[in-house]
Amino acid sequence: MSEETTDTPLLSGGADPEPIRFLDDAGDYAPSSTAAAFADELSAVGADDFMQWYRDMVSTRAFDTECTHLQRQGQLALWVPSVGQEGCQVGLARASEPQDHIFPAYREHAIAKIRGVPFVQVAALFRGLTHGGWDVTDPANGNFHLYTLVLGAQTQHATGYALGQLLDAKRRAADPALDAGEPGTATGEATMVFYGDGTTSQGDANEAMIFAASYQTPEVFVVQNNGWAISVPVARQSRTPLYRRALGFGLRSVQIDGNDPLAAYAVGRRFLRDAREGRGPSYIEALTYRIGAHTTSDDPTRYRASGELESWRRRDPIARLETYLRTLGVGDDFFDEVRETADAEAKRIRDGILSLPAPEPDSMFAHVYSEPHPRVEEQREWLERYESSFASETQGGAGA
Repeated sequence: MSEETTDTPLLSGGADPEPIRFLDDAGDYAPSSTAAAFADELSAVGADDFMQWYRDMVSTRAFDTECTHLQRQGQLALWVPSVGQEGCQVGLARASEPQDHIFPAYREHAIAKIRGVPFVQVAALFRGLTHGGWDVTDPANGNFHLYTLVLGAQTQHATGYALGQLLDAKRRAADPALDAGEPGTATGEATMVFYGDGTTSQGDANEAMIFAASYQTPEVFVVQNNGWAISVPVARQSRTPLYRRALGFGLRSVQIDGNDPLAAYAVGRRFLRDAREGRGPSYIEALTYRIGAHTTSDDPTRYRASGELESWRRRDPIARLETYLRTLGVGDDFFDEVRETADAEAKRIRDGILSLPAPEPDSMFAHVYSEPHPRVEEQREWLERYESSFASETQGGAGA
């Protein structure tokens, strides 16, 4: 970030500025006063890009809806919906570069798609057919790391990875100060980590920010503040806006309208570039809302008021971007085609999920340790005896 933007009022004390946004709640282009510092980042995108973003969001929601239905039918063990949060995810994913690494929580479905992870592989994880979901080392999966259901663990994974990016860059530059925590070492790549407002209360997330600030890692923290940590409102978790916590750790920090993909893109693009160029870590609090349940095992009607839900429905990121596209001259044919394509894709994915093969039971032991371990071998042998006992019973019954 330039000197002019590093000390902007966005980062000062006193009253909180309005969240950064370019589209208002209706979808009209109406930048907030805080958006000016990031407006130049949008010069790199145009109508064709926004149309792709819209397609990303609609296809993700169709997949999301299909997976919710599959879980209700007993075909998935659990599902974590992202309905309502697609704008933030698409904007930030499109702001990243291929060499960047992304550490998700467990509802970043749009980001997975954009980075190259097939939706079927995401669903396989929730169907209980894989321990990870996809091969992180496969370039086709776009440096998109595995979903993490242990709250906050991914923040430390990301900070550790970002520290490795920094130390590798220092070695390449023959920098003798390998342990120095001063900004200035360009890495050429960055790390971005996603988590929710509830996770900000976890020790791991706060410890990750301490290390990130101390070592000036090339990292962007993204908190999708969707209003509720399951049933606990964010107002009870924090008596101050979440982005201010990051300021206390010494990170550049802003609050954005998380339902505005333009704001997410502009701020994400700036902060990721800062990280790659050696200006250290940043923090984005994206104000959004989960329209559905926390997971399919949750009933939000027990703790959320219907009026609150409806007010956020009117700020739907897909509807807002559609309004903006229409002002750019995009017509009904495009929107009809996108919806039809997304529905057809969701049905193909459903068929793909239902036809996924069951894994070999022995596969659960394959990557526990790098070397053979007697305890693992003992468990493998037990499982073999257990599985073979069913075959014996079947054979005995057949011969009786």
